[in-house]
Amino acid sequence: MLENRVNKQILKERIKYEAFSRKTLSFYKYVNIENPVEFRNRLFSEWSELDCFGRIYIAREGINAQMSVPEHNLGRFLLHLYSLPELTGVPIKYAIVDDGKSFYKLTIKVRPKIVADGLEYGSYDLSKVGTHLSALEFHELSAQPETLVIDMRNHYESEIGRFENAVCPDADTFKDAIQMVINEFETQKDRKILLYCTGGIRCEKASSFLIHNGFKDVSQLYGGIIEYAQQIKLLGLQSKFIGKNFVFDERLGETIDGQVISHCHQCGKAADIHVNCANDDCHLLFIQCAACAEKYEKCCSEECSGIIHLPIEARRQLRITNHKKYEGSKIYKSKLSPFLLDRNLNLEQKMSING
Repeated sequence: MLENRVNKQILKERIKYEAFSRKTLSFYKYVNIENPVEFRNRLFSEWSELDCFGRIYIAREGINAQMSVPEHNLGRFLLHLYSLPELTGVPIKYAIVDDGKSFYKLTIKVRPKIVADGLEYGSYDLSKVGTHLSALEFHELSAQPETLVIDMRNHYESEIGRFENAVCPDADTFKDAIQMVINEFETQKDRKILLYCTGGIRCEKASSFLIHNGFKDVSQLYGGIIEYAQQIKLLGLQSKFIGKNFVFDERLGETIDGQVISHCHQCGKAADIHVNCANDDCHLLFIQCAACAEKYEKCCSEECSGIIHLPIEARRQLRITNHKKYEGSKIYKSKLSPFLLDRNLNLEQKMSING
């Protein structure tokens, strides 16, 4: 298997001293790939030569890629990408806020699906999707009171940024979110529905599955939040997306309108920076302000900040002892926080909160 086995800390140090700039980009395509393993190996070989980094998933149903490409190799990368019959003309989305440090190595994995939906392959027709809306069309339609705007992302994504008046499912995964939407709006299948997600890939599946389940008027934001933010800025309009767009790379977020609508999970102060607990055996994803990062040494708790100072052998023994403790969810979620969406509300009540 072609892969990069260099220690991640070494790779992260290397990228700090690169003498060239990088562009962060993403793309996806639902397309039949007959031999995902062979296709994966071809891409890894070609893109390694171009010094590309990123996280790419390949399955029989298509490809989902988030990448960091050297600016001096961007032309060659695009030429190769569009030379592939499966990917000719695939739309590319470029990061809104980009320091080039989004990825530090190239990882290409073969998966059963590029977006896990918990549904049997081929159980619904992915060629039948909702109406693709431009940024301006979505902007205007989302302001109409009869329109139902639904966020198809996970709760930790919508917590730091979302469209005004959007319904945000209290879901840990896309699999959970899509089922919650189907169940909650079972009796509203004639209502006009607008879906959105980060780059559009989840909405392709969500709109298709909603149509499969009898929803009559389903549309989706083409290009997702990334495309919306760029187009609305060019048009000189005030963004209806407030806060920060969560991204699945080293940055973990890019601001859209400068507002901070979420809060530190430790002290409750305004904050929108996601971090992973510095105790690698915990690695909890949570929001932390600068003061708490200093107080808890970038950990989620006093317990974890104590653990990171233990001798390595003591940590290994603790890892064995507490193995079951770390088998559960590694995403912060609490009913007790007044700043999070209340789990006891139904989806339609879980409207976006400003502050």
